[in-house]
Parts: sequence; structure tokens; C-alpha cells
Amino acid sequence: MATLKKAKGPSMIETFQEFKETKNIDRTTLVSVLEESFRNVIAKMFGSDENYDVIVNPDKGDFEIHRNRIVVADGEVQDENKEIALSEAQKIEPDYEVGEEVSEEVEFQKFGRRAILNLRQTLASKILELEHDSLYQKYKDKVGQIVSAEVYQIWKREVLLIDDEGNELHLPKGEQIPADNYHKGETIRAIVKEVQNENNNPRIILSRTSNQFLERLLEAEVPEINDGLITIRRIARMPGERAKVAVESYDDRIDPVGACVGVRGSRVHGIVREMCNENIDVINFSNNAQLFIQRALSPAKVTSITLNPEEHKAEVYLQPEEVSLAIGKGGLNIKLASMLTEYTIDVFRVVNENEADEDIYLDEFADEIDQWIIDSIKAIGLDTAKSVLNAPREMLIEKADLEEETVDHVIEVLKAEFE
Repeated sequence: MATLKKAKGPSMIETFQEFKETKNIDRTTLVSVLEESFRNVIAKMFGSDENYDVIVNPDKGDFEIHRNRIVVADGEVQDENKEIALSEAQKIEPDYEVGEEVSEEVEFQKFGRRAILNLRQTLASKILELEHDSLYQKYKDKVGQIVSAEVYQIWKREVLLIDDEGNELHLPKGEQIPADNYHKGETIRAIVKEVQNENNNPRIILSRTSNQFLERLLEAEVPEINDGLITIRRIARMPGERAKVAVESYDDRIDPVGACVGVRGSRVHGIVREMCNENIDVINFSNNAQLFIQRALSPAKVTSITLNPEEHKAEVYLQPEEVSLAIGKGGLNIKLASMLTEYTIDVFRVVNENEADEDIYLDEFADEIDQWIIDSIKAIGLDTAKSVLNAPREMLIEKADLEEETVDHVIEVLKAEFE
């Protein structure tokens, strides 16, 4: 095989090698793509590349191309690409004979400007394809994992982030915690939710509202979860506001709730800060639906529960003073409990016959009256249904600063409770 001096104009190889160093393309793939690119150009020029040897050395940044032809008698050459006349072969080596194979160097630059341009275009296309494949595979393997990235651009509908390799990551508005406030250049954490790959153009979608985000944060903060001693069975979240996490331990010596919360909440404090002060309630999981619902409604104390397992509905009965705790501010506690237990929960007050005329706290009407309206009325000193019904309508409008229609709706709801 004839030795080829370093090919002129190796910038194409150097460009590819530079790409390899930044994108971590393995050597085998690098050589394969270069060989394929050269062969594509050769095949277009001569109709076939089967009698060519392409040798690529990406470490040195050079390449060799050799054409192999069979020696035929003078005057019998039918295909100059695959055959060489004996007299021409003997100019290379005097002892060549008919039937032998001649391998000779081909300088790619002699193929002409169009061939070089074609090669550059082929290489550029292959490089882009490799880059996209590499990015797709990298983040496809990271789906469900937490990544850190730098805020690069803040738009109305999404935030564009850049990872440590310069790849673009997208955090849509719907995947952001409502209280999140980003600044260009800051580093944030999020979970890789999905990797879209339309027309081989990867788009990495991140999320901070996914339940998995909280799950991964807990795994990182609580060694017992990471070691498999404690299992996270279910998570319910209202991102940025409150979350309930059901955990279970198969070792009676381990208190799963205590282990997750830590001494004085030390283990969840960092997670709470990460999630914009989202309160985290950790409870013990149970396969007993009644017990699980009772725990999910904490801090309220449940008197009794009636279940309809087929329809996944539960009627929960509580003492009057416990109802507002079960419902929670804006109905948040009962919503999360329903999400966590996968039961539709209806709350009822336990009222004795001789207490039929008992008053009711306004917070118990959070499912019918918006919480901000309840808060406005409570702000003027009225916190029970009867105190509102006994107050002048005009006072509610003026002092609570409410619309007439709003006040009439409140009065209608409260009256219906006592009828």
C-alpha cells in the first residue's frame, strides 16, 4: 500500500475532531462517520466505492484514500476506475503482471472543488445528526432524574436553560412552581420530564411541578429511602402550596415519618426551600382505606368514616370544630387527601339532636364560598354562619368591601344550611 503524506487541507478532519472533543463522540463512531462520508462522495463520482480503501486517523487529523485496480493487458481496459493497463501499472512497480491488484494513493483534492464541497456538506449533515442523536440518548436516559442548569433566557411561556455542555433545556410555564422567580445566570434544579424528538431535533422538557421532582428530592435527602429501607408509596401536590407524601417501612424498627422529616424537620427544610416554601405533610401509608383516609385528613381528627369502595367515595364525619381543619384553607387539605387516597371525600359534621341549632364556622363553607370572601368577612369580626346572618346586609357590603351580588350569594348559602 502506497504511503500517503498528510492530506492537504485537513481542516475538515480537525473540525470533526474538535466536535468529538466537545460532544464526547467515541472514536469508533467518529471513524465510521468519516469513512461513510468519503465513500458517499466517491460513490457519487464513480458509481461505486467498493474498490476503494478509506483510512481515517482522527487522532492525528489526517486520512488516506487508496484505489484498488486489476492489471489488464494494454488496450483491454474497459473500466478505468476498476482496471489499469499493464504498462501503466509497471510505471508504479516494474514487476506487476496481468491479473494482479494495484493499490495506489488518490489525493482527494484532485477530485475537484465540487467533490470537496459535497464532502463538507455530507460531514456537516452527519455531525448534526450525531449531535442530535447523542443529545437525545443522553437525556432519554435521564428522564425522571434531577438535573441542574443555568437560566439563559426568560420568556412568558417558558424559561430556556443551558446545561454544562451548552445544550438547551426547556422549562415550560406549566412546569414551573407558581412562586418561582428566575434570574438570568442563576442555577436551578428540575426533573427531566420528557425528551421530544420530532424530525430528529431533540427538545428536552424539564419540570418542577412533577411529583417525581419531590420524590427525587426526598431520595437525595433521606438515606433510608435511597437505601430501600423506606418506600414512597404515594404523593399528592399542589405545587408551591402544599404536598402530602405517604411512606412505608418494612422494618418495624424504622419510623418512616420520623426518618423523612428528620430532627426538628431538618431533612425537609431544604426541600421546602427548594419548592418555594411548599409545606410537606408526611404520613404513614396503609392498605386499610379507612385508616389511610383518616391519616390523610390530618391534622383533623375523624370521628367515623363510611366507605363506598366500588365508587371510591368516602363520607367522613367529624366534630364541628374539626371540619375546618379537614377542609383546610381554600379546601386544600381535603383536595390533597382525595388525591393521595384516590377517594372522593365528603365531609359531614356530627350534630346531636339537642344541638340542631348549633352555629357553624365560616371555614366549613369553603367548598361553596371562595376562601378570599370568607377571609374578608372574618376580617370584620364575623367568623360563624349565624353571626353573618344576624349582621346587617349593608355592613357586609361596606365593611367587608364586597359586591352586593357576592353578599347575597353568601347569605343564600348560609341560610340553606339551617333550613
